Amino acid sequence: MTKPVVPTAPGLDFAFLIRAEIGKALSGGLSPKGERLHIPILGGTVEGPLLAGKVLPGGSDWPLVRSDGTSEISARYTIEADDGALIEVRNEGLRVSSPEVLARLRAGERVDPSEFYFRSAPVLLAPSGRHGWMNDTLFLASLCRDGDCILVAVHRVT
Repeated sequence: MTKPVVPTAPGLDFAFLIRAEIGKALSGGLSPKGERLHIPILGGTVEGPLLAGKVLPGGSDWPLVRSDGTSEISARYTIEADDGALIEVRNEGLRVSSPEVLARLRAGERVDPSEFYFRSAPVLLAPSGRHGWMNDTLFLASLCRDGDCILVAVHRVT
């Protein structure tokens, strides 16, 4: 009997941590799908074994807060690597929590990340050369808030 062919299981390798400083959320108004917010990205840092640099000011997150309180994350910003390369980040994800945890998050309380689900799938668009490998790699991230910063722990899918 022939052994069946089975795909290899993917793994995750920590790539880098983004610490993005964010501004005050502004409401874009209600729609049939929920409330659209605009959250400016003011800058930040990137540190890790596969990338180091800074988050440039001028990016934004446009989350859609659904009527059930779930946020559909949609962020766009630029990382400037330590060597000067500019890397575009498109980050889509979800933040899901109970109404009680959501109220604490909105009140600015420090909430343990184990109390809610906050995940994303960043897409990195890098120039050819040293950082070109990012164009052919899938990433997953785990996020949490720390004061006026969003922490994005980015993992390379192996």
